Order: sequence, then C-alpha cells, then structure tokens
Amino acid sequence: MLTKAPDKRRILQAAKTLAVVGLSHREDRPGYYVPAYMQAAGYRIIPVNPNLDEALGEKAYPDLLSIPEPVDVVVIFRRSEDVPPVVDQAIQIGAKVVWMQLGILNEPAADRARAAGLEVVMDSCIKIDHQRLIGGV
Repeated sequence: MLTKAPDKRRILQAAKTLAVVGLSHREDRPGYYVPAYMQAAGYRIIPVNPNLDEALGEKAYPDLLSIPEPVDVVVIFRRSEDVPPVVDQAIQIGAKVVWMQLGILNEPAADRARAAGLEVVMDSCIKIDHQRLIGGV
C-alpha cells in the first residue's frame, strides 16, 4: 500500500525527530547525505548504527531501544530483509512512523507496524519527498 503525497506532507510537517537506522559515515552514500539534508532542513537526526560513535555532530546509538528520547519517524537505510527487527523496535519505542527508503519494501513488517498503530512509508526517499512536498533547503 503506497502512501499518498498529502499523507507524506503531513508526516514531514509534524515530524521533529528522525532516528536514522543505517546512517553511514561515508558522505557519498544516501545513508549519509539524505539525513544530512534532513538535518539542514531543521529536523533532529539521531544516528542509529552500532559501528559509529557519532555522526552529523550527534551521538550515535547501536539500536532504537538505546535512544533516550522520543522519536517521531524511524528512517530505514537497511536491506528489505533486515527491516523486521527494526520495525519491532520502532513499535517498542513508540515511534509514530516507519519510513523505508527507496528500494526498501517489506510488507509483513509494514503490516505489523500498521497493526501497532504506526504509519508506514515504503520505497520512498524522504529527501526527495521533502524537496517535492515541503521545499528544498
């Protein structure tokens, strides 16, 4: 089930804090420059990567359960088959939205998230949608 533009716009306007699972330290990777763009657009970025201590000037966490503050949107930069445990943690921490980046789809995990009351965006780049629906930085 695809998320329509008005719903994405509402999500992007309401969100303040994005936990980015799979945030990369490599500047040439979407897992780096997409969250960097979102940070420049005014969102609080929380890096989630067990291999990083910090990224984008923020403390990194090994998993969603380690984050000590509320998260609005969990942005996922992981392979589709790696999504289910991330979604389970997103449900546990009370995130409002799970956003799977371009090329990432996992219907069973999405169904679990929706059943728990989370909104789900799949196979969609949060940066591209922000530029299109809200306006670029």
